[in-house]
Amino acid sequence: MKKIAVLLVVAACLGVAIQVWRVKNRVEATSRAGSGIVPAATPVAEVEPWRIQAREAAARGRAWLVAHQGETGAWSNPQFPALSGLALWALSGSGDGATNAAIDKAVAYLLTCVQTNGGIYAQVPGRKGGGLCNYNTAICLMALHETGRQDLTRVLQNARTFLAASQYAGAEEFHFGGFGYDNQTQREYTDLMNTHYAVEAMRRTQDVEDLRPTGEVRADVNWEHVLRYVGRLQAKPEDGPDHEGGFVYNPIDPKAGVETNASGRVVLRAYGSITYAGLMAMLYAEVPRDDPRVISAVDYAARHWTLDENPGMGSQGLYFYYNVIARALTAGRMDAVVRKNGAGGPIRWREDLARKLTALQNPDGSWANANNRFWENDPVLATSYALLALQLAAGGK
Repeated sequence: MKKIAVLLVVAACLGVAIQVWRVKNRVEATSRAGSGIVPAATPVAEVEPWRIQAREAAARGRAWLVAHQGETGAWSNPQFPALSGLALWALSGSGDGATNAAIDKAVAYLLTCVQTNGGIYAQVPGRKGGGLCNYNTAICLMALHETGRQDLTRVLQNARTFLAASQYAGAEEFHFGGFGYDNQTQREYTDLMNTHYAVEAMRRTQDVEDLRPTGEVRADVNWEHVLRYVGRLQAKPEDGPDHEGGFVYNPIDPKAGVETNASGRVVLRAYGSITYAGLMAMLYAEVPRDDPRVISAVDYAARHWTLDENPGMGSQGLYFYYNVIARALTAGRMDAVVRKNGAGGPIRWREDLARKLTALQNPDGSWANANNRFWENDPVLATSYALLALQLAAGGK
């Protein structure tokens, strides 16, 4: 009888344990799905159709990139290794083992672009901004970090040291705290595109600082100065209701131009993609999501929500727009964009963006923009932008 009683107790405990395990797994699955990540073990029938289609499109995009990688491991123009870095970033972030050989080749190529000063770029004599060393270094730094390879630690640390030293700290007040394309030409120049990439790279790769030898100086940017710079580029209420909360590229070359608002004031025109870049810069600078500056930027994004164009720019920079939407909202852990007054309900950007990119994909698996103002008719660039955005939106493979 004692044995039977013991067995009954064990069975009861086992039943409770199984029930707890089932509940725990349901909770974890719900949590992951809510963040846009669906666990690999989830039955296909439980995954939304749009997510399945997006993952299939992403697989085609990765196959296209792998097929169009050069013998050296580079993609597109080797003078600008960021083009290869973006492709590597998209492949490494996918978790797709079928791309491992392409990833290894890309890493080997990017290592040939590492300079003695720690930057990752190619020298381009005679070009204004040289080899666009800050832009290329920031993107390649993130791409190499995404591989998770421990043997790259020293390369990443040196790149961080180079990038941190590129933050403008000269006499020109407007540029103070920002980043430009280069750090060697002695010209006073910064913009929000380079700044957002630099601060994203520094924040995303900060874990390698813990691996520095004891006593070695850690590399970092001055985050207070970053926020001072970014704040100067955000449109204020006096700029008019169409621009308030949005961001501009820089006042020297505002990209979207200028206009005279209702009060007769000449203002720089904010636009979609650079507003998400500004939002992301604030988030990586650890500005809380309930901060008025973040709320204002999100409100701009909600007021101008569309995937048919880059608001304020039309088809110019359209794929970067898709890309930076996914990067910024993922960084902010925002599964929806909520309008300030709640009208129309929350914008479920993940599904909207995934459906749009899936519909725009070419039959061969690539993406390209007919408008080439920002090089986006290069299918390597557009495909890398789209693929990373699609994977972030849909989650997983």
